Amino acid sequence: MNITKKVTVSLILIFVLLASAGPQLGSINLICASSAVSFPVLAMPVEYVNYTIARVNGTLWAMVDGDFPIYVLNQLDSIFNGGLSMLYPMPPNTTDIHVFYNNQELSWTNYTEEYPSELHHTALGDWWMIYSYIGSVPDYFVLKVQYEHPLQIVNGSYLFLYNLNISGYLSPLSNNSTCHYTINFEPNVTNIKAYTTETDTQWNPINYTSTKNGTNQTVSIIEHSEYAEPLPGDLIVEFNGVGQDLAGTISPSSSPSMYTQTNSSTIMVVAGAVAVAAVAASLVYYKKRKH
Repeated sequence: MNITKKVTVSLILIFVLLASAGPQLGSINLICASSAVSFPVLAMPVEYVNYTIARVNGTLWAMVDGDFPIYVLNQLDSIFNGGLSMLYPMPPNTTDIHVFYNNQELSWTNYTEEYPSELHHTALGDWWMIYSYIGSVPDYFVLKVQYEHPLQIVNGSYLFLYNLNISGYLSPLSNNSTCHYTINFEPNVTNIKAYTTETDTQWNPINYTSTKNGTNQTVSIIEHSEYAEPLPGDLIVEFNGVGQDLAGTISPSSSPSMYTQTNSSTIMVVAGAVAVAAVAASLVYYKKRKH
């Protein structure tokens, strides 16, 4: 008997079970060909994302360090003991990428280079993706992803976006999640604004706290997500540099020409030991839904 389980798309982590007996991936639904293969309930009650904004050869860059503690919530009639394949979206011109599983560095490949149509859509344009494989996982593990990318310029301001879509980790068994952002600005900056967004055009302000030591400034943001409630979405931070010169900065390849502000306040993981080609089939539909 086939078992069909709903898989909610998550921008940071997407787990999709790929059964060795021949998965059928389409829509946002997961169909396991064998009842012997079970899809795990996953939880990420907290995650930590650290940014350092620094000037490199006259251009502002973001150094990103994310920690993702993940729980596999095995149920009485469902125990998952498979491997995981990971897809993680990257901003344009990202370099110095490192992926760790329980402090062990993993190799990765450029997934979009192999499948050029597979891009991940965000409010700041389309992002490319990396692929990595993790072997059999325990009930609890920690993924860490580090990378660096130049900041984008939109409408005369510096911008960066963090892809947060925690929906795949929210369920009746784990009904909330909190992301803690810490952003250290090494250059002197002004007019810092922070938003969450679920769309390309509607950016909703979110509160933050800030401390300053000389020209260095540290911003802390806490983003809460609740099961069965509207999700805040991705984080976007906008700011101006003191005496900034837009020459020599990096603009997005596909950025919005305008955006709307309102007054209210990206690891994809595919579970199962199968070929990457099977993952591509599911992502085609996912990419279309995001556009």
